[in-house]
Amino acid sequence: MANTEHSAAVAAFSERFGELFTTNLTLREQHAHTQTWLPNQPAEGVLFVTDKQMVVDAVKLCAQYHCPIIPFGTGTSLEGHINAPQGGICIDLSRMDQILHIHAEDLTAVVQPGVTREALNQALRHTGLFFPIDPGANASLGGMASTRASGTNAVRYGTMKDVVLSLEVVTAQGELIRTASRAKKTAAGYDLTRLFVGSEGTLGIITELSLKIFGRPEVIAGGVCAFPSVLAACNAVIMTIQAGIPVSRIELLDALQIQACNRYSKLTMVEQPTLFVEFHGSEASVTEQAEVFADIAAELGAAEFNWSSDQQELAQLWKARHNAFFAAQALRPGTRAYSSDACVPISRLAECVEATRQDLAASGMVATILGHVGDGNFHIILLVDLNNPAEVEQAEAVVARISQRAIAMEGTCTGEHGIGQGKQSYLQEELGATVDLMRRIKQALDPLNLMNPGKIFS
Repeated sequence: MANTEHSAAVAAFSERFGELFTTNLTLREQHAHTQTWLPNQPAEGVLFVTDKQMVVDAVKLCAQYHCPIIPFGTGTSLEGHINAPQGGICIDLSRMDQILHIHAEDLTAVVQPGVTREALNQALRHTGLFFPIDPGANASLGGMASTRASGTNAVRYGTMKDVVLSLEVVTAQGELIRTASRAKKTAAGYDLTRLFVGSEGTLGIITELSLKIFGRPEVIAGGVCAFPSVLAACNAVIMTIQAGIPVSRIELLDALQIQACNRYSKLTMVEQPTLFVEFHGSEASVTEQAEVFADIAAELGAAEFNWSSDQQELAQLWKARHNAFFAAQALRPGTRAYSSDACVPISRLAECVEATRQDLAASGMVATILGHVGDGNFHIILLVDLNNPAEVEQAEAVVARISQRAIAMEGTCTGEHGIGQGKQSYLQEELGATVDLMRRIKQALDPLNLMNPGKIFS
């Protein structure tokens, strides 16, 4: 991967940034990984930036030496976004972690990219406000914007594309730009904010974000509801959304995933396909939402829906949901847990998930199904023996069929994980000639192909 220009860049970074730059192999490998069968591909050096001027200087140095740049937040992405297949310099933004302004009257916050979602919510705790986007991992907000993250609250509050008002970005030429103002809406020129949101670090490096924040609801209530089958659970989701119930979270876990959560989180849930549901609002509205959902669930053969507004009980349930990946991994020690996702129109959810369930059963692989089904997004967690080439090949085939099935149902090969290195062929299947337009945008903004090369498309 290394070449003469890269070696010169490494020397220049060492001279310019001193101890904030490292070529230590362990740190380099920690800054490059993937949750797939793709190999760890470390950069040739890691720079820990502390302010936006350092980012500008670093990008200009990389441009001078034609050296690739790999932005790094907290490293929680799943599709090889932080690998360095062509070498280069990893720019770690985790030390840019200041919450710059909380404009409570405007319901906005301005943060640096290394601020995590949990840190922002901690800062908002005494204001009566909160930031709702919750991908599970305590990801950095810059990384969440770069991958267009969503999570458990997306069905009510949207995804990162819905809550980012504007960005400050360092372009591939080392120019610092702002994509928009802090106003809640604008018709001024191209929507560059949405261009950079979801660009996976291939167009520029985010150095500041202006975000929408929300009033904390008067009452938060929820619970779990077991169903006789995955199909029945998915149909309950469809009916709930189509009935217009403003559910805040509605998560599916299949029977094997519930079994894994019971073991890992020391719970005693019924080991059947289950929906985790949460409602936000006034006491009266939450009660109404819960009662209507209970009627829908009963119609589809579910067990009694017991719900509560006890925050300690709810925290325990959602902690188990957030630990589902690690719980699944414990089902088959010595294997790699690989998570893939797809998203379909809500009317096709039950059909797509049931076909996936049958596919997994026929494959004989150990795998669970779970997901943010309120917006048609679901995941599988495959437990793969990476030392068994036949098993890896089978896992790749399963992921391919899930992606192709979702695309055939007018959905997408990824609802929130992104394309990265792992899903480039499916992006081509999904969007066709549109990918060529993406390439032309990339070429116009990054003619030297320095920004996170090898991601989204080759």
